[in-house]
Amino acid sequence: MGKTRGAIVVDTERCKGCGLCVVACPLHIIHLAEKSVNMKGYSYAVQEDWTSCNGCTSCAIVCPDGCISVYRTKEA
Repeated sequence: MGKTRGAIVVDTERCKGCGLCVVACPLHIIHLAEKSVNMKGYSYAVQEDWTSCNGCTSCAIVCPDGCISVYRTKEA
């Protein structure tokens, strides 16, 4: 059985930077952008470590705006 890897895609223009996904991530690999803002002036969520995400979907579940999509792949 292979390891499951995940990646998130954030709709940065819809993200309001509430930080719920940052708190919900069990691996602590999501943070709010420090030097970038969207068109509304909000810092948005970004995945900082592209090798550690396991695709658990905790971040997408707690996102009140539904702007996080999680993709999973299985490695052999």
